[in-house]
Amino acid sequence: MPLRWWIGGLLFASTTINYIDRQALNVLAPYLKTEYHWTNSDFASIVIAFRLAYALMQWIGGRAVDRLGTRRGLSLAVAWYSVAAMATSLAGGLWSFRLFRFLLGVGEAANWPAATKAVAEWFPPKERGWAVALFDSGSAIGGAVAPSLVVWLYHRFGTWRPAFVITGLLGFLWLAAWRAVVPAAPPQRLHEAAGSPTASWGELLRHPQTWGVIALRALLDPYWFLIADWFALFLVSKGFRIEDTLFGFWLPFLSADFGNFFGGGFSSWLIGRGWSILAARRAVYVVCGPMMLLLIPAAFTSHLVPLLAYFAVATFGYAACSTMHLVLPSDLFASGSVGTVSGMAGMVTGMVTIASTYAVGAVTDRYSFAPVLLAASAAPLLAMAVAFLVVRNTRESGQGVLLRI
Repeated sequence: MPLRWWIGGLLFASTTINYIDRQALNVLAPYLKTEYHWTNSDFASIVIAFRLAYALMQWIGGRAVDRLGTRRGLSLAVAWYSVAAMATSLAGGLWSFRLFRFLLGVGEAANWPAATKAVAEWFPPKERGWAVALFDSGSAIGGAVAPSLVVWLYHRFGTWRPAFVITGLLGFLWLAAWRAVVPAAPPQRLHEAAGSPTASWGELLRHPQTWGVIALRALLDPYWFLIADWFALFLVSKGFRIEDTLFGFWLPFLSADFGNFFGGGFSSWLIGRGWSILAARRAVYVVCGPMMLLLIPAAFTSHLVPLLAYFAVATFGYAACSTMHLVLPSDLFASGSVGTVSGMAGMVTGMVTIASTYAVGAVTDRYSFAPVLLAASAAPLLAMAVAFLVVRNTRESGQGVLLRI
């Protein structure tokens, strides 16, 4: 198997571990709420602490990865967040949980800019959809594995603390493999040197393509974080026990995994049949974006099977579109700026997610999850508009930092 696909596999593993570490708290939330007498707003404040660090460090981390290189930058990030995940076992209350989740967010933020940059460096355009689908699918796999693993560890040890230690150790196993497999320098790209200069933030912000990438991610990623952060508490609010829903809990996450590969594979298939890269990416939004509207009937369903089915189709649609807005920086920009653009999009997304997380906590404490799910269903419609009106070739495409797609 070519080296680039081994690297793709390691990026998938990094994302999987990343999500297991962050999902550990979300899965344990019902138990921690009982033990510490938290409200949903209290839990939201812990999630916001993570999101704040995650947002700020997306901007800084993306730039750092462009400067340090993918191999070294991602090594430092994984080592940091693995230590932070293990340290969460020392938490003793609301403020310490906020601190440790903030530290986790500092490290985890670099994963997506680094992975996107690695795809730009190691994969040709027709394979990038598949490569991004592979690494991004780790978020769904991590979300699917975490509930069973973390609940089992909780009951095995009779306390929540070992779950953070054991899941945190996975990052160090990954780190040894990453350092052994990945060369220090990437290969020559098909159309440019992999070490192309990094454009300034000001130069990048002059281009509508940058704002399009930012808007797509800022609209759609909070939709996913709503499900990833709150799904356990949503099921509890519907009257289900976590232990009774473990079999179905992973279904939306597994469905998202299939969505990643559908989005990447479908766009690559269209490119192979002569479609332009831009047209192929847009087609995924048209086909899969409307699937996300199924959170509307999910808001009013109290039966487990149809509820899980609605969420499964919605996350399939999200993940297919997510693959597109993650691959677009590598399509649109010279490789020396891919991490920076991806990090800028992640920072803005993080700020939007912080606001939405606060709103979710406040609304669900006062009302229910129904208004939240209805509001989230507007995101795919707005994203489709951005994909056609803002993400486009311009007169500057094919010159300097911009590529023509």
